[in-house]
Formats: sequence, structure tokens, C-alpha cells
Amino acid sequence: MKRLGIHLKRRLFPLLLIFTIFLTACSGGENPKDHLGEIYTIALDALMEEDKALNSDMTFIAIDMSHLDGVDEKQKKAIIRHFEDQYKVEVMDATMDELEEKGYYNPDTNALEGLLLQIEKVDFTFNDHVLIEGSKFKSGIGAVGLRIEVEYEDGEWQLKKSELNWIS
Repeated sequence: MKRLGIHLKRRLFPLLLIFTIFLTACSGGENPKDHLGEIYTIALDALMEEDKALNSDMTFIAIDMSHLDGVDEKQKKAIIRHFEDQYKVEVMDATMDELEEKGYYNPDTNALEGLLLQIEKVDFTFNDHVLIEGSKFKSGIGAVGLRIEVEYEDGEWQLKKSELNWIS
């Protein structure tokens, strides 16, 4: 009987080891929630690249960070700094309501003299893949919505795909 127990242990150990390696490999990858500032910057850059005509004559970029769950103040400042360096205009964290209150939105023309970037939906599909829906607004007849895929590949977060969802 004792001999049977040792024999059984010898056969189960390799199976247990293989099962453990398999579970570890399946749960690998980068946790996107640890890199939200970088992921949102990539998605917001994709919005800026779509319909560049909307970028003409912009005096500011407003990024609505009210829905960027998990992004701390340091990451928000890094995102703002990135856009200030990239586009050489004033960049602020503001919602449409805040832009209206500050006089940046003209209700007669239904337009901004700058742009409003918003992230509306985020879906963490896998550890190394994030789906994001966002929009860029200049006016009632000048806005776009995108579906953006960001993926962790070759040791960094990258834009995988950007598709136009809607246009006005």
C-alpha cells in the first residue's frame, strides 16, 4: 500500500507542475490598469489624428478626465503636459459644462475655439488589450467618435487600430 502511494505521488507531481505552469502562462501579460495614463494618452492621440481639419485654428485642448477612472493627479498632469508639448496650445482638464461656464463655448455657433476630447467607454478585454470609445468635438457639425484598440506588444503599449464610429 505504501508503495502505491509513492507511485501515485510520482505520477501526480508532473501533472500538477504542468497544470501550474499552464495557469501561470494564461494569466500573464500586462495589467492595463497599471498603465492607464499611458493607455489614455495613446487613445487621446488617436482622437487628435482623426479628422485633422478640426484641429485647425484651435486655441486650446480640453480633455474631459471625469471618466478616466483609476488615473491619479500625477498621471493627469503627465497627459496634459504631453498634449501641451505636442500641440503647443493651452491644455486643460474640463468637461463641456465647465467650458460653457468659462466662456469657451459659443452657444450661438454651437462651437468651441478649441477641442474637447472625451473617453466615453473603456473595456479591458484581456490583460494586454483595451478597447476604448472616445470623441473629439469642435462644433455641432465638427465632431468625430472613434473606437480605439490599444495593445501591449513588444514591451510597450501601442495603438493597434482606430476606427471611425460616427462623424457629424
